[in-house]
Amino acid sequence: MESRFDLFATETGTKIGKRFAGLGMALHQTSLPSITAELVSLRASQLNGCGFCLDMHVKEAIAAGEDPMRLHLVAGWRETTVFTEAEQAALAFAEEGTENVSVSDETWANVRKHFDDEQVAALVCLIGLINAANRMAVITHQKGGSYQAGALSEYNR
Repeated sequence: MESRFDLFATETGTKIGKRFAGLGMALHQTSLPSITAELVSLRASQLNGCGFCLDMHVKEAIAAGEDPMRLHLVAGWRETTVFTEAEQAALAFAEEGTENVSVSDETWANVRKHFDDEQVAALVCLIGLINAANRMAVITHQKGGSYQAGALSEYNR
């Protein structure tokens, strides 16, 4: 399947892309652990079938020092012992926020147990943002494989 369209080759796509990158940067400047943010983004991208975002978030996580083995296990996180309770809560939150219209009271309570108000705000915004980014990339058939860690930081200039 070929890419359908280079969104970033347009003035509109570039403007929106810069804002998305800025929002991503703002989320990484919160107290939410950056690896938690990458795990959440990776899981949502898996569920949405977004090759571009999978490529990006794996490479960004590795560049930040994450163990590649943990990244390989994100898809089956419930069946592993490598994620903290807080990361498990965030992954469940990401799954429900991606697949469902709402999030269960149980998942919400578990997220609230592990994250403070600022971190919950960051998680909610991150799940919304990654799902929007996934949808744009999937609609235009953006391919994974060529992303270079740090590449989107150019949009913050």
